[in-house]
Amino acid sequence: MNDEIVYLNGELTPLSEARIPVLDRGFIFGDGVYEVVPIYGGKPFRLQQHLARLARSQETIGIPNPHTDAEWMALIGRVVKANGLSDQMVYIQVTRGVARRTHAFPKAVTPTVLIMTNPMVPPSTEMREKGVACVTAEDKRWLHCQVKSTSLLGNVLAAQNAVEHGATETIQFRDGFLTEASASNVWIVSKGRVSAPPKDNLILEGIRYGWMEELCAALDISLEARRIAKDEVLDADEVLLTSASKEILPVVSIDGRTVGAGVPGPVFKKLFAAYEAAKAAL
Repeated sequence: MNDEIVYLNGELTPLSEARIPVLDRGFIFGDGVYEVVPIYGGKPFRLQQHLARLARSQETIGIPNPHTDAEWMALIGRVVKANGLSDQMVYIQVTRGVARRTHAFPKAVTPTVLIMTNPMVPPSTEMREKGVACVTAEDKRWLHCQVKSTSLLGNVLAAQNAVEHGATETIQFRDGFLTEASASNVWIVSKGRVSAPPKDNLILEGIRYGWMEELCAALDISLEARRIAKDEVLDADEVLLTSASKEILPVVSIDGRTVGAGVPGPVFKKLFAAYEAAKAAL
């Protein structure tokens, strides 16, 4: 593990020296939220949208936001500069704070704030050019998936399921309808039209969700948010994954069944080219 510089509760420190109390509610209960912000060429990508989602998550579970947007931007800038990498993935975590263990919210506690970073590791050229395999599973997570919570056991189990099946992701369904993958939003393409699950409590609205809406509008590609049955996913011409780390990836097989022609499709290629152009424009 690289000993990068992290920000923890007001101080920059090597990761190996960063410490939190055992009674931090993030450790005890997973009582916290987080964000992951990609940095390209030293510049954050869609930072304002990431900070807005962080604020929504904090508000939903009742953690006071410890910083203004300007303060968050300054802190992220300090961590990015301290680590000196051109392309990074910045991780922000805010927990309710430190208190004696009891389930109800403690009074007068200060949130714990952690900002750390890792080198950006984008998908390989082979993954882009050949596509990836996914498997499916029933979505058994809680009903507030719109909160980017640190309580990620359901996602962890779904990700492990993918690993055990030699797949990149587990695509999840609730009551027969598409929700999302373990760490990605999922999109289908049928007859040139893009569809995605609605932005409700059953999915985390990825920052790339809004970005896909903008890209599709700019490219004159029809996009619809609606409930999508499992059969529609399996019969789609293209299936795509989006996330901060995966960016945009084409899915070419699901549960061993070929998606479309079994190769990345034309809609993926248009969207990926536009995504790359936006990164270069930074």
